[in-house]
Amino acid sequence: MFSRQVLISLISQIRRHGAAILAVVIVCSAPLLASTLEDYQQRLETVAESLQQLGAIGEGSDRSTSSESKLIASIRIALPPTEKVEWTGGSVETDNAWLAKGLDAFAAEATMANRKPILDRMNERLQAVRQKVNDLKHATAGTQSKDDEKRKLAEILRREEYQKLQEQQESLFQQWKRWIGEWIAKMFPRLNLPQQEATGLGSLSMFLQVLLYILLAAGLGYLIYRILPFFSGRFGQLKKSPNSERIILGERIGVDQSAQDLFAEAELLARKGDMRLAIRKGYIALLCELNDRKIVALARHKTNRDYLRDLRSKPDLAKNVSSLTYSFERHWYGSDTSTETDWDQFRELYRSTIRGV
Repeated sequence: MFSRQVLISLISQIRRHGAAILAVVIVCSAPLLASTLEDYQQRLETVAESLQQLGAIGEGSDRSTSSESKLIASIRIALPPTEKVEWTGGSVETDNAWLAKGLDAFAAEATMANRKPILDRMNERLQAVRQKVNDLKHATAGTQSKDDEKRKLAEILRREEYQKLQEQQESLFQQWKRWIGEWIAKMFPRLNLPQQEATGLGSLSMFLQVLLYILLAAGLGYLIYRILPFFSGRFGQLKKSPNSERIILGERIGVDQSAQDLFAEAELLARKGDMRLAIRKGYIALLCELNDRKIVALARHKTNRDYLRDLRSKPDLAKNVSSLTYSFERHWYGSDTSTETDWDQFRELYRSTIRGV
């Protein structure tokens, strides 16, 4: 039997740490419950927003330890170390233990200088998981639509009017093959030599026939060599003047706009007081400049993390671009208020990065 004092102490501990105990119970019981792909994707989005808020709290000089602890606890609850995710036609056992380890390492560090690389790694890996889940979701939807199309096509083909056998007709490729064979036979007819003469001249006839084929191939090759530059020049001119636009992070950039033009627009936005939009425009100018210098390749589907991965072979450049990317994400997607000081720091790092390329 417990004494009254021990019982009171136990109840007090449960009240004090009730939230933590509830979090542990939820995390431990999560692997037993299967989640849908949509629910898992929504929780990934929630964790991404929480990590942004965690970075914002960590940067403040008056950061709240209580708010930080609550955010970390909510992230642990949203994404347990392992859980089962199911969708139509499949399931997978997730492994998010890396997130818990990252949060432990983040909480153990005291300065933001040491915390920022940990937070960047968690954000980058989370972005990769979100991209894979999004691809899986689209692939699942595409598979379902293809199955429906196959089923409808099978139903149509089972109709009576499609069951009659059709006469086999010669395909276009077979017609071309037959026509080329007949043309070669007319151009190089076989010699009908008497049996005695054929015995003595068989090797000579074969040699002459091979020689004719070689001369014909050489003539065709020379003709292609003379004509091909004309067509390649015409097509090359078409490629040099495309009537299309570049798209960077969802923003359309005209073909006549350069990186300098985009950064000039960013400067104008900053003078008008819209620092948040100025930082976004400056970041797009950075990507455009790197594309003009053949360092990264622009693509409609690419995210800012994809462009960072393109710079892995250039560590010095990747370090500056990573800082500019973090500043863009924090002001564009985060809840921080963009100030003139933030824009000055972004502009200075931008110019330093371009000078070092």
